[in-house]
Amino acid sequence: MTLGVSCAATAMLMLDIAVVNTALPAIAREFDADFAALKWVIDGYTLALATIVLSAGAWADRSGRRRVFLIGAVVFTAASASCALAPDMLLLNISRIVQGIGAALLFATSLALLAPAFPGPTARSKALAAYGATIGASFAVGPLLGGVLTETLDWRAIFLINIPVGVVMIGCTRLVDESRSETPRRGDKAGGVAVIIALAALAYGLIEANTRGWTDPVTLAALGLAAAAIVGFVLVESRVAQPMMPLSLFSNPGFAGAQVATFAISASMFAVFIYVTIFLQGVVGLSPIDAGLVYLPGTVVMLIVAGATDRILGRVAPWRLIAGGLLAVGGGLAWMTIGGLDSSGWDLMGGFVLACIGAGVFNPVMSGIVLAESGLDDAGLATGINDVFRQSGIALGVAALGAVFPVQSVLSGGSPADFVAALDTALWISAAVAIGGAVIAALTMRSARATTGDIPSAQLDPTGDGTRGDGRRGDGTRGEAPMPVNR
Repeated sequence: MTLGVSCAATAMLMLDIAVVNTALPAIAREFDADFAALKWVIDGYTLALATIVLSAGAWADRSGRRRVFLIGAVVFTAASASCALAPDMLLLNISRIVQGIGAALLFATSLALLAPAFPGPTARSKALAAYGATIGASFAVGPLLGGVLTETLDWRAIFLINIPVGVVMIGCTRLVDESRSETPRRGDKAGGVAVIIALAALAYGLIEANTRGWTDPVTLAALGLAAAAIVGFVLVESRVAQPMMPLSLFSNPGFAGAQVATFAISASMFAVFIYVTIFLQGVVGLSPIDAGLVYLPGTVVMLIVAGATDRILGRVAPWRLIAGGLLAVGGGLAWMTIGGLDSSGWDLMGGFVLACIGAGVFNPVMSGIVLAESGLDDAGLATGINDVFRQSGIALGVAALGAVFPVQSVLSGGSPADFVAALDTALWISAAVAIGGAVIAALTMRSARATTGDIPSAQLDPTGDGTRGDGRRGDGTRGEAPMPVNR
């Protein structure tokens, strides 16, 4: 049940990044939205997720991961309904921000819930393979699902579909065991404010650079504020007693390299596909469903590869899998530059399949590394940090890559030739980012583990009463404590 709930939440969250891509042309037509407003449909969600997820992880470790997960499910489901009912772009983007806050609570707890539920290395590797497959497959199948819903119903259906899933997930969460950190950290308000300002200002500056120019005072002020906030964040985290992002974690090369690798795949593969999808519909002229079908073979390959990682993880060093996965992503993105004005769209499929092979290997291995290199007691914090790098990579990647595209979108009468030239540049930049991440992973992650082995029974005491949450003590005998409410 824990695996099912965690994977359902992850699928819903990743779909709401990917499923929107195919619907962007329809949203642009209904609201007569410019390119900058469309980018905020993606970045409003991912930035809210990235800036809140760290605080959410610490809160979950302190207050209970199941409890925070449930709150996130309620917020996310309600915000999805608000997105579906939005009358204009402003309210749609505001609703997406609220949706991102709910997503942050879910992301910070979904992986952390799996650690105590699957203490053995074999069971955990299989669970992580399923979790990783869910991440990759959801992102890949999102464009097709978005195309089907947009073309057969309406773009608003991409948000309405979250409501029944969310309701079922909320009902099933009561069957999940509660868990929390034995030594939880206190809140770090100053660090939380600093990271929100830093990421929001940086994304705003990168997006505004596309319309205002890099030397415009507004652009420079936003980028300057982002730089100052980043410096302030580092200073706060180095001095506060219990930081939201302990800098000491990054003294572990395996953990630090994992975050760079996560940022690299997000800022390259997952960020550039918003522009690839616009190319398929705005330049090639594919319908939303046909645009989604271009991604379907890669989806199948990603599912197969991710599901098989538990069989090879014990035979191949994790750093080799991470570096190899990123190299495949970079090669696939470079391959996709063959698309042009006379493209059918299907000529991009080979490159996408290669990139999906890399992502299929990357996701489950990375999940295991994050848990293994942090320890169970800080599972919520560690997964929160990893999600910051994942989501900020998407948000900043979308914003930065958007700066190379013409101001007037091809969706609103812009030049197809100019858009294709910009897409080639964006794909090459993305390929370089992925390959750079592979190099860094190879240099820093050679000692990284992707499994922790059996978890000591002392760490499986979510209730604090000397039992494991099922009335049994660490030695298997039943204690005198009453059965926890969640049972």
